[in-house]
Amino acid sequence: MRKHKTARWIPRRPWIWVAAVPLLALAALFPFLVAVSLGQSTISPAGDWQGKLDAGGASLRIVFHISENGTGAYSGTIDSPDQNASGIPLSSVVLKDATLHADVEAVQGSYEGTLSADGSEIDGAWTQGGSSLPLKLKRVEKPAPPREYSQTFDKRDVMIPARDGVKLHTEIYTPKNATEPLPIFLTRTPYGLDDNEKGFSALLGLYTEMFPDGYVFAFQDIRGRYKSEGQFVMQRDPRDKSDPKSIDEGTDTYDTIDWLVKNVPNNNGRVGEAGISYGGWLTTMALLEPHPALKAVSEQASPADMFLGDDFHHNGAFRLSYGFEYAALMESSKENFHFEFTKNDTFDWYLNDLGPLSNANRLYLHGKLPTWNDFVNHPNYDSFWHKQAFRTYLENLKLTLPNLNVAGWWDQEDFYGPVEIYELLEKNDTGHLNYLAVGPWNHGGWERAKGSSLGNIDFGSDTSVYFRAKIQAPWFAYWLKDKGSLPLKEAITFQTGTDRWQNYDAWPPRDGVTDRKLYFHDKGRLSFDPPAAAEGQGFTSYLSDPAHPVPYRHRPISPTYPGPGWPVWLLEDQRFVYLRPDVAAFETDALQSDVAVTGDIVAHLFVSTTGSDSDWIVKLIDAYPEEYKDDPRLAGYQLMIADEVFRGRFRNSFEKPEPLVPNRVTPFTIDLHTNNHVFLKGHRIMVQVQSTWFPLIDRNPQKFVPNIFKAEASDYQKATERVYFSKQAASYIELPVAREATE
Repeated sequence: MRKHKTARWIPRRPWIWVAAVPLLALAALFPFLVAVSLGQSTISPAGDWQGKLDAGGASLRIVFHISENGTGAYSGTIDSPDQNASGIPLSSVVLKDATLHADVEAVQGSYEGTLSADGSEIDGAWTQGGSSLPLKLKRVEKPAPPREYSQTFDKRDVMIPARDGVKLHTEIYTPKNATEPLPIFLTRTPYGLDDNEKGFSALLGLYTEMFPDGYVFAFQDIRGRYKSEGQFVMQRDPRDKSDPKSIDEGTDTYDTIDWLVKNVPNNNGRVGEAGISYGGWLTTMALLEPHPALKAVSEQASPADMFLGDDFHHNGAFRLSYGFEYAALMESSKENFHFEFTKNDTFDWYLNDLGPLSNANRLYLHGKLPTWNDFVNHPNYDSFWHKQAFRTYLENLKLTLPNLNVAGWWDQEDFYGPVEIYELLEKNDTGHLNYLAVGPWNHGGWERAKGSSLGNIDFGSDTSVYFRAKIQAPWFAYWLKDKGSLPLKEAITFQTGTDRWQNYDAWPPRDGVTDRKLYFHDKGRLSFDPPAAAEGQGFTSYLSDPAHPVPYRHRPISPTYPGPGWPVWLLEDQRFVYLRPDVAAFETDALQSDVAVTGDIVAHLFVSTTGSDSDWIVKLIDAYPEEYKDDPRLAGYQLMIADEVFRGRFRNSFEKPEPLVPNRVTPFTIDLHTNNHVFLKGHRIMVQVQSTWFPLIDRNPQKFVPNIFKAEASDYQKATERVYFSKQAASYIELPVAREATE
C-alpha cells in the first residue's frame, strides 16, 4: 500500500512541493475515478511513469501512477520523491487519440503530452500558475520476478579450512544437468552473501549473462565476516613470506581454490575470480601468490592506495564522511552497521556536532574502531600506508594469468585504484595479459540494471548490459572454456559526449593525441592561448572559511550508506556552487568544434594563501548550452568530468608534510586522472577551483598543525586564497586532445 504524504504547491516557485494539506481531505474532494475518452488510441496509459522536471535550478523526479478499472475509466496519483511528497490525486485523466491530459486540481496544475507509438514515452509539459516546463515521462518497467535459482542450481553450504585452521563459509552452486566438466567461478566478499528466503545468494544475479556458458559458482564470506571464522582486519597487509605460518587474503584465496578443485565434482580444473570494490581488492591480492588452477581474474573497482587516491584519502586529504561512516559500517559488528546521525543533514552534523576531528573518539567512537584509530595515528604517508599500497607489490610483478581491470568514469569511491593497478601491471606485461574496461558508471554500476543513464545524464544505450554480455561473459569464456574470441584489444572505454564504445591497442592511446594547455585568464576566461604580459591583477582571490565550507553536493546531504545521494553526486549540476564567493570559476567561449579529451588530465596551478596550509580542489566541467533542445533539463547544466583535491602540506612530500609559506606564489601539479570525453560543439569547458569540499573532505585548519586529526577548534582560521594567471605564473589544465575532434 502506497504511503500518502501531505503536499501543496508554493505559488512563487510553482514547481516545488512542501508539506501542507492533509491528503485524506484531498482524496475526499477529488475522487480518484474519472472518465476517459479513448478516441482512436489503442495503447493504454495505465502504469507507472517517471520523468524529471527542471524547476528553480533543481531537477525534480516526478512520478505518475495511472491505473485502469476495466470499464474505460482511469484513476491515478502523482509523486515528487525529491520533496517527500506522494499520493497527490489526479482529478481527471483524458486520452484522446495519442494525447494524454491530466489535471491535478489539488495543486492547480496539469500535464499534457503525446504518447509514443510504442507506448513507452509521453513527451509533454507541466503547466502551473501560467507557466509551463518540459516534462518527458518514461514508462517504468516493472522489475522481473525474482529468478528461481533453485531450478537452475544445486547448492552446497561448506566451511573451507584455511592453512591456519580457520574455516571460511562458502556457498557452492552447481548447474543442474551439466553435461561437461565446468570451470569454477569464485567471488569473495566482506559484505555477506545476501541469501534469499530459499537460501540462494543474491550474488548469482551479478553473473546471469554467464549462466548459458556454464559455471560452478562459489561465493565466500572472508575471514571474520558474517559466517566465517577468524578475526577481520580491514585490508589485511600482504603476508611476510619468510614466515611459513603467515596468512593474508591471498593465502585464504589460494587455500579456497585448492579445496574447490579437489572437492567440487566434475570441474575442469580451471578457476576464475572476480570482485567489485573490496572484492576487487581481494581479487588483486590473489595475483600475488596465485594458485595454479586460477586461470583468469577480473579486478573491478579495487582500491590501490588508501592515502593517495582511493576511499580514505586523496593526495593526503582525508575523505571524512566516507572514512567515518565506512569504519563504523565494517568494524562496529561482524555484520554491516550504519551510524545513526541525529540530524537529517550530515553537513550540519559533521560541521557542528562533530566539529574538529579530535572530537570523533572523544564524543562518539571512544577508541573502539581500529580503522579510525589508524587514521589518527598515521596522518602522513608512513609505512602503515605503504604496506597497504599495491605499488609495493605490483610494480615488479609479472602477470602469469590474465586480468581484466574494470572502472567507472564517475566512481565515487575507487576510480584511482583500478587504473593504478592496470598501469602498474602494464609495466611488465610482456605476455599481453593485462586488460582495461571503463564505462560511464558509478561504483560498481556495471553490475546493476541496464546502465542507460546515471543521474541526469543519458548514454543512449544499455552500457551495463553491454559490459556484462559483450565484454565480461565472453572474456571469461575465452580463458576458462576455450570459447570464442577476446572481446577487446587491450582497452575498451566508453567515450562520453559522443556516447560510443571505443577499442584501443593501449591506454592511454599513444597515436593521434596532443597535449594542449588550457590557460586561466582574467575575468574568468579559459583559452588555449597563454596569458598576456598584464591581465588585470594577474590573479583572482577568494576567502576560504572553515566555518562556512563549500558543500560537495546539494544539501541536505544524506548519509553515505544507506543514502540515495552518494552514488550519483559526481554528476550533480555544479551550478549550485558556481557563484559562491569562495569558488573561482573559469570557462571558455562556446566551442566552435568538438574537443575530444582522451587520456591523462593534469592541473597546473600557481596559488598562494595567507595561511600556512590549504587544500586545493580542481573540477573540470562540461558546461552545456543555455538552450539545449536534445534534453531541455540539461540546459546550462554543469557536468563534472574530472576532479581532485590536493592537501597543501604534502606538496613536496607525502611522508614529511611542511607548512606553506604565507603569501608566496607556489606551484601545484594535481593529477585529474584519465578520461575519454568529448566536449561537444556549442558547449563550454569550465574549471572551478576551491579550498573546501565538505564533508567529503575534512576541513583543513588553514594553519599548519602536526596532525589535523588532533586539531582543536581554535586551530581553524580563515585564509585568503589566490589563483594566478600572469605570464610568469600561468595556471593551466593540460588536456590530451585527440585528433579525431580537431580535424
